[in-house]
Amino acid sequence: MIILVAGPYRSGTGDDPARMAANLRTLEAAALPLFRAGHIPLIGEWLALPLMAVAGSTAIGDAVYEEIAYPVAHRLLPRCDAVLRLPGESKGADLDVKIARERGLKVYHRIADVPGCAVPSI
Repeated sequence: MIILVAGPYRSGTGDDPARMAANLRTLEAAALPLFRAGHIPLIGEWLALPLMAVAGSTAIGDAVYEEIAYPVAHRLLPRCDAVLRLPGESKGADLDVKIARERGLKVYHRIADVPGCAVPSI
């Protein structure tokens, strides 16, 4: 499956780049077990960040940021089979889940619930 990994990126960071980078690392850490289970994980920021840089974004939340950041994930969703919603407050991730459900996509809230990612019992 192609799975959009959705969770906090900017939310709760006060626009601190170091905290945003830490949130991206959390999203990426969730992507790895999905990949290892045979899925294709996608994170909107993987596409949005380079596009924003090329488009000339100079500050978090500027017009270029707003033009690209959330729309990237929304354009990815029609190509996805599911969403993995990580914990934490995030308006963007909540909107991703809403759109996914409207499209009839499966929404997972735990990596262990994704097919092939179940933690074996000991």
